[in-house]
Amino acid sequence: MTTPSVTMMRLELAGIVFTVFLGSFLHFTFELSGNNPVVALFSAVNESVWEHLKLAFWPAVMYIIIELVYIRSPPSSFFPAKAISILSMPTLIVIMYYLSKLFVEESLVIDIFIFVLAVVIGQALSIKLMITEAFPKTLTLSAWALVFVLAFAFMYFTFYPPHVSPFQDPASCGYGIVE
Repeated sequence: MTTPSVTMMRLELAGIVFTVFLGSFLHFTFELSGNNPVVALFSAVNESVWEHLKLAFWPAVMYIIIELVYIRSPPSSFFPAKAISILSMPTLIVIMYYLSKLFVEESLVIDIFIFVLAVVIGQALSIKLMITEAFPKTLTLSAWALVFVLAFAFMYFTFYPPHVSPFQDPASCGYGIVE
């Protein structure tokens, strides 16, 4: 029989695989859907840095739902740990992407490595934080408020992106849904 910590560890490791595979698939779903605006909310609609952040964020959010169905009674640290983990993935992608551009030219291999590494670190952070006994209620509420703000931002900026570098598609030089 496995202990709860071993079960949670296995679930978090499965979350890496789930997030990487679903995130990779979401890279193509907008185009495969015939540019469906509903699919655009959750998929990359262009090659901008911003749109690629969705590829880690939405699968990680979806995986929380899967975990909750499976474990039914999560530890008290589950929700704050997951919120912090979800927020860390896009943050790490941005930091690592722009740092890599200081040293190497654009590379698909490096971009994929950054994505996978951010997911692995995010899930590892989740595991580490879940062993914490308790989080202050204000931290939990603040972290989830930020998750909801980021979810809204992903949806809103898909259609109304600001005209700044992270939102610009380097291929078309357009912003948001480029037709």
